Amino acid sequence: MGKKTIVIGGGIIGLCSAYYLLKEGHEVTVIDKSNISDGASFINAGYLTPSHIIPLASPGMIAKGIKWMFNSASPFYMKPRLDSEFLSWAWYFHRSSTYGKVERAIPVIKDINILSRELFKSMKTSGDLGDFHLEREGLLMLYKTDAAGEEEIKISEKAKLLGLEVDLLDKNQLDALQPQLNIDARGAIHYGCDGHMTPTEFMPKMIAFLQSSGVTIKTNEEVLDMVVSNRGIEQLITTKDTYVPDEVVLAAGSWSGQLATKLKIKLPIQAGKGYAINMERPTGITIPAILMEAKVAVTPMKGFTRFAGTMEFSGINTIIRKERVQAIANAVNKFYPEIAINKEELASAQSGMRPVSPDGLPYIGRSSAIKNLTFATGHAMMGWSLGPATGKLVSEIVGGKRTSLDVGPFSPSRKF
Repeated sequence: MGKKTIVIGGGIIGLCSAYYLLKEGHEVTVIDKSNISDGASFINAGYLTPSHIIPLASPGMIAKGIKWMFNSASPFYMKPRLDSEFLSWAWYFHRSSTYGKVERAIPVIKDINILSRELFKSMKTSGDLGDFHLEREGLLMLYKTDAAGEEEIKISEKAKLLGLEVDLLDKNQLDALQPQLNIDARGAIHYGCDGHMTPTEFMPKMIAFLQSSGVTIKTNEEVLDMVVSNRGIEQLITTKDTYVPDEVVLAAGSWSGQLATKLKIKLPIQAGKGYAINMERPTGITIPAILMEAKVAVTPMKGFTRFAGTMEFSGINTIIRKERVQAIANAVNKFYPEIAINKEELASAQSGMRPVSPDGLPYIGRSSAIKNLTFATGHAMMGWSLGPATGKLVSEIVGGKRTSLDVGPFSPSRKF
């Protein structure tokens, strides 16, 4: 028999959770504090990335963070601040950035990404959402320097051992792949295992399908409190109503830590802001790419090309830092000399908050303190890629079924 389940959060993770909970026969309500029309689920790079096997918390990242801390235009930026939660998270991040922990995380990240990629494909085949943009052109890691190329080649060798499709391209091979495009790069690693989508097309189609199928979606409604009794959430109080759920799924992205605090649960999470610029003019770009030295993502989407990047830890805010947007534009022009982002396109840049756990793995699993609470958050830069897999796992957890993957590594109560 289906359970009355409330999903807090209407981003890609929350909606995919609602989708699979619906498929399992549960009565689902999604509650979001916004109108679900912007934020990280709409302005991301749209990647499906089995190739992204190395978590953000990796050896050397803290050193880079300190080096870049005083350069607000750097790809990875931590705003200096005395904030106990941030300092605690940064310490956990440091403890997670070891070779041993990264090696253990690699197959876990690969497996959940592969599962999610195939679930996206199944969604398209099912016709539930109608037709939507989903391509498998792979991902180019473009590099200008030998150092960057050698660094990615080491990662590609690990990817090959995991059975992922990888090709090393010199300049001539790169030019042959996109002959209509002038690319100023020494070479590239092409991950044929990756795909891409258009988030701004997919999200409204998912919302429309859920609503037409009986899922209740409450927008512009904020969760204020949760009443706990006998180790379970008995009431969920919002700005507009009070709910009595059988199950609660916390998928509120960067706000998940704040909501967990209301339940006296410590969930280490920080908001990592990213920026995106859309160009609706023709660019000639047909294959997604990451401009390695600048950490900028390039995606040919339906009707436009998106340039996205940066990981900025400056708290939860929607401030657009012009110097960071300009850094993305500068990087694009360096790699694609014939593409120049104009003032109007720069002015239309958007930002989104990505929820980042200290070790780079998401939180997916039952709460050890609250028996009817399941976490689904902390996906960092892989939120879009891992939406369906997370939703599938959530539905299996709520339904008491054997999960498609071992969720142990994603435990919300894991130690850092």
